[in-house]
Amino acid sequence: MTCEVVVYNIDSALRAQEGGADRIELCDNPAEGGTTPSFGVIEQVRQNISMDVFVMLRPRGGDFCYNNYEFHIMKRDLSQCQRLSVDGLVFGILTEDGRIDKKRCKELIAKARPLKVTCHRAFDMTRDPFEALEDCIEVGFNRILTSGQRPKAIEGIGLIAELVKKAEGRIAIMAGSGVNENTVSEIVKTTEVKEIHFSATTFNDSVMQYKNPHITSMGEDAGAEYKYRTVDPERVKLIRTLAEKA
Repeated sequence: MTCEVVVYNIDSALRAQEGGADRIELCDNPAEGGTTPSFGVIEQVRQNISMDVFVMLRPRGGDFCYNNYEFHIMKRDLSQCQRLSVDGLVFGILTEDGRIDKKRCKELIAKARPLKVTCHRAFDMTRDPFEALEDCIEVGFNRILTSGQRPKAIEGIGLIAELVKKAEGRIAIMAGSGVNENTVSEIVKTTEVKEIHFSATTFNDSVMQYKNPHITSMGEDAGAEYKYRTVDPERVKLIRTLAEKA
């Protein structure tokens, strides 16, 4: 069983490695579902992590239909990631009518080689998952991250199982979104996926001793500036154990 942990900072990456993850997906902006992290973060993670580091290529939140400026950003970010010696890239581009943008995805994949490439949950926004499966295989993706076109993988479990069968080993299907201690056994047993993607999130208290009483939040989540998002290595170990037993 391959366990990929999504992380949003250097501390999370270190803790994911401590917990025995096989690979990390490095992103920024968890509230928007993940965007491209800064090159400083990528560099520090790469220098301090021995497992595979896959980096998200996503220039903004929202949909996955990008204009020419945004596509150029993705190509430039890809080049920078190659210079920083990452192991893989994670992206997905759709057309306006909900198909995989084969032309642009193929261009990025060709540019990325020999790195591995994952089609992220843009796949879950396509109009026909089986058409999208064949398109991902055609353009050269190594794997698809999917929740079965539902908010959580446990809800899309039937489609994930179908995708695994239809793929017939031509591409890896990785289940993600809501994969945790309570769901992983059923997901793995029902779908027979060989790869899972999860966050094992925990929040640590800030080390700040002074807290300005006149500001309750720097954003929408009151008090969040005094919490630090990271990964619980013990959760990583437990989720792996449950997945392997399943």
